[in-house]
Amino acid sequence: MRLIHVVLGLASLTGTIASLVTNSEAVLHDPASKRAEWPYTPHVTSGRWIRDSTGKNVTYAGTNWPGHTDVMIPEGLQYQSIAFIVNKIKSLGMNTVRLTFAIQMVDEIYSNGGKDITLQRAFVQALGQTNGTRVLNQVLAKNPNLTASTTRLEVFDLVAAELAKQQIYIVLDNHISKGMWCCSGTDGNTWWGDTYFHAGNWTRGLAYMANHAKSWPAVTALSLRNEPREPSNNANLARTSYNWQSWYTYMKQGATAVATANPDLLIVLSGLNYDTTITPVVQNTALTPGNGRYNPSDFPANKIVLELHNYETSANNCNNLQGNLLRNGFNALSGTTPNVFPVMLTEFGFQMDANTWRNTYSTCLASFVTTQKAGWMIWVLAGSYYIRSGTQDYDENWGLMNHNWSDWRSPSYVNGLLLNMVKGTLS
Repeated sequence: MRLIHVVLGLASLTGTIASLVTNSEAVLHDPASKRAEWPYTPHVTSGRWIRDSTGKNVTYAGTNWPGHTDVMIPEGLQYQSIAFIVNKIKSLGMNTVRLTFAIQMVDEIYSNGGKDITLQRAFVQALGQTNGTRVLNQVLAKNPNLTASTTRLEVFDLVAAELAKQQIYIVLDNHISKGMWCCSGTDGNTWWGDTYFHAGNWTRGLAYMANHAKSWPAVTALSLRNEPREPSNNANLARTSYNWQSWYTYMKQGATAVATANPDLLIVLSGLNYDTTITPVVQNTALTPGNGRYNPSDFPANKIVLELHNYETSANNCNNLQGNLLRNGFNALSGTTPNVFPVMLTEFGFQMDANTWRNTYSTCLASFVTTQKAGWMIWVLAGSYYIRSGTQDYDENWGLMNHNWSDWRSPSYVNGLLLNMVKGTLS
């Protein structure tokens, strides 16, 4: 009898262990439990809110870190380490970085047999042999975990890892097709079918980056395209394609590409006229010149976020400025429009000096986003660029950082308005 009891006891223990293993595997493979700690992803939408996997409302407040210009890596690494720059962002209390990339980077990976190009090649082809080598050496000195053979995408990986370490969300943004400064009506990147803006390469690039970003714990969203705009030097394209109907067709394609590659990501839609209006989507009016309207079933459920930009820097009437924002799409936050979405102000900015921030534009926007609890990302973090519009080591006087990225360009703005703007948005 004792032997039977022992055998039965062992069998029971074995069954219990097997059950524990099975349950543990189920938890590991259950998407809902994938992030049981920060960042509590995947994030979803619920009416006007973004919510994390615990059901808590999340508002994004942060800055833009460009990685889309000629070198096609995040800016500033010749002056400071990745960790130093992320520390500065975190010191503001910000919880989000809009990290930009160019489709050209992905195109070159495909044309290079699936391998990204090295930093050595990237800097030389953007800055020339002499200057490219010199700036690369500066980057390596400040970031000793990089080498000349590190690839561009590996730099993005390290930036993403540091942002995750410091619990800062990433909104990945397709800023442009050809790696360069953005944006104008004549830069060849304006609209699908423009010189460098190939629709097939665009969807391929979105899918590639969405899939690659699965390894980034902090990534929560991908913005399909920065500032769709009229091609002012291509009259035929403007006449035949620059309209809401075409926009809708392409946005559906981009959303499908992202959702297929990485269904966890929020998908951010930007509007026409340099992303200053997205009214037909909010008001459910005709997507002209056709009669179709926005249909939620055309997009992944509970994943669509809208973004708008505003650069009315000469505004002198806050009521008018805020009224424009509401009419152009932010009224989707009210819950009273036909279609309700989370809406983010993913670009706004102005000259960083001692006094400009005191003007109506900046103070009014600060009041607006904190009152509305709307997400926002200021343009721009960068104090300088590796190269911008042909000028190397270009000084960015709109940058939060100073030229060598060592400190804030306008401490009076940071201490006088920005810190309270972050706190008020996230409180």
